[in-house]
Amino acid sequence: MFEYEQVSPASSSTATAVLDEPAEDTVAQLRARISSMQAKKLDSRLIPTHPALAGLLPGGGLQQGAAYSLDSSAMLLMTLLAAPSAAGMWCGIVGMPEFGIEAAQHVGVDLERLVLVPHPGDQWLAVTAAIADVVGVVVTRPPKRATDSSVARLAARLRQRGTTLLVLGPWPQTEAMLSLSGSEWHGIGEGHGHLSAREVTVTVTSRTASRPRSARLWLPDAGDTVRRSQVRLEDQRRFA
Repeated sequence: MFEYEQVSPASSSTATAVLDEPAEDTVAQLRARISSMQAKKLDSRLIPTHPALAGLLPGGGLQQGAAYSLDSSAMLLMTLLAAPSAAGMWCGIVGMPEFGIEAAQHVGVDLERLVLVPHPGDQWLAVTAAIADVVGVVVTRPPKRATDSSVARLAARLRQRGTTLLVLGPWPQTEAMLSLSGSEWHGIGEGHGHLSAREVTVTVTSRTASRPRSARLWLPDAGDTVRRSQVRLEDQRRFA
């Protein structure tokens, strides 16, 4: 049914499903497999969201059936995926052949519940819609602009299935947009050392809030943990 891609020897017992050509029967089999492993619907309209980001989002977290656009930051994306994945939700990645599964596992993404479609080609939107039928969170990177009618049909499908969509880049009808600014790396001294931590300002702009919300985050800190930075308010404004 699937072609499996093994990860490093340290985690060789874990496999990630890779669908090069997600035919209709393959998606149907994937749906059956996922249904047997988890309940698709949650009791809440919110899905598990990393606490460092939840307070910035409208409603206090990522919502089922909603779409979000975000900057092309691998760490930000993996942080958004880690919490729902760890809670048992399936996640799908469409159109990102460079997605690092070992890095994702290190952040907390469960590779046993991850579906990759690295090369959807011109059918990227149809593939995204198909994958949205069978997973709780789907990520896509549009190679071109989608028509308004296609976006509307996908939005209706997301609401019906209760699937959360994360789009790398701009996307119409989003619940919120997450952007990064003021990136600052730590660890390099005067001619020595290595990069050990990164501080950024994450800004969330939503259609329901009167003004954007921003926070200074470690993405990650020296211990590979994503958390709020303890900068003073005036310093946070300087980085925003």
